[in-house]
Amino acid sequence: MAGTTKYTQFIALPPESVWAVLADLTQWPVWNPGVRAVHLHGAVAAGATGDYVPDGNLAARVHERFGAAFTVKTFVPERELTVEQPEPAGSMLLTWRLEPRDGGTDVTQELRFTGVSASAMRAAAGPFIETAARVNFSRLARLAGLVPADDAMNVVIAGGTGALGVQIAADLTCRGQRVTLLTRRRDPALPFRQTEWDGRSVGAWAAELREPGPIAVVNLAGKLVDCRPTQRNIAELRSSRVDSTAALVAAARTRDTPVDYWVQASTTAIWSDAGETRCTETTPVPEGLPQMTGVAQPWEEAFDPAQADHWTILRTSIVLDPDAPALKRLSQLTKAGLGGRVGPGDQWFSWIHIEDWLRIVRACLGLEPEVSIPDGILVAATENPVRNAELMATLRRTLHRPAAPPTPKALLSVGAVVLRSDPALGLTGRHATSEVLPKTGFTFRYPTLDKALTDLLPG
Repeated sequence: MAGTTKYTQFIALPPESVWAVLADLTQWPVWNPGVRAVHLHGAVAAGATGDYVPDGNLAARVHERFGAAFTVKTFVPERELTVEQPEPAGSMLLTWRLEPRDGGTDVTQELRFTGVSASAMRAAAGPFIETAARVNFSRLARLAGLVPADDAMNVVIAGGTGALGVQIAADLTCRGQRVTLLTRRRDPALPFRQTEWDGRSVGAWAAELREPGPIAVVNLAGKLVDCRPTQRNIAELRSSRVDSTAALVAAARTRDTPVDYWVQASTTAIWSDAGETRCTETTPVPEGLPQMTGVAQPWEEAFDPAQADHWTILRTSIVLDPDAPALKRLSQLTKAGLGGRVGPGDQWFSWIHIEDWLRIVRACLGLEPEVSIPDGILVAATENPVRNAELMATLRRTLHRPAAPPTPKALLSVGAVVLRSDPALGLTGRHATSEVLPKTGFTFRYPTLDKALTDLLPG
């Protein structure tokens, strides 16, 4: 069975600049660390051949010994380049397409596996080529000559080395903005400017908020929610968010003027297990609940709107992204035959496609001219939440898996202990949608779960 995935990213450069890098396949390893080396047997043109070596010692040794040469199948200057790599009982087809747009180019990478070995070869080769695709596109953009303009925004992302922080950093870099990540520990694998902070106190890092030009803060800092719900873990969840927000606010107060934009992360889980309540921006927050209300509410309260000319408290639902833990885990369970409803199956699942989430963040930063976001609380969730039973059925359909028995509540609780996770993540939910977004000019590109999963998972 064939498996195809696509990733598209806007790069603020003309097609000819992007093509100059893409068409030189020897530069592929420079912008995609998953590829160790490329050796061409001649000039790049239709019919040309060459060899590539994936990263990873075992994969490299196997491919160098047994891998056949790839062939350039399509070569349309400044438009399309396709290489075909023979695989055992099948093939891998990798295509890059360029589409001119106002101010730049949409770059699409499509990876397709065919033949009876498609699933196995995708598992073996796919991660080297498409993992962290957006980050790789940001490397491609810089290699192609993209530098921020004089009037570019300086975007300081706290918690920027996390899954969502890396995505927004890469997206903004591709669009010509200046990005700085605040992190407790630098990640040398990331191609972004990084400044260390402790997430608790004002230090030398505060100078990042005093750089010349427009300044924006995107605060995503906080310990991952996927942990056992012990008192200690809940306290750490809360302090990691409240302390980092308080430190950012204190740093902003050292400025003579407020920052231009502030996107303060929060979560739709602030309503905890909301049952059949339809939660929107104006829905009251429940009282006295330790997790996640007891985490998210003080997190929001630690933010001071007076420190920003434009501000948004962004209550985000589950973000669907192939590189993020939530969709990875759900896909793995479904492929393993555990894709039945969880518990009763009637709990609500609010979600948003990563592309729509990025568009909302850009709009909150004033970078989407057709969308006008007012200051205040904003729910980042699609208009069409689904119940857990529908979620799992859609996953099975998308991944071509048969019907599966339900996962009993007791089994989930045992599994959560083994995985050091919280069973409430699968057994609770909320119906969260935005009353604000429809009035701003924003429209979802992926409004339904079927459309979102078809785009995100191999089909």
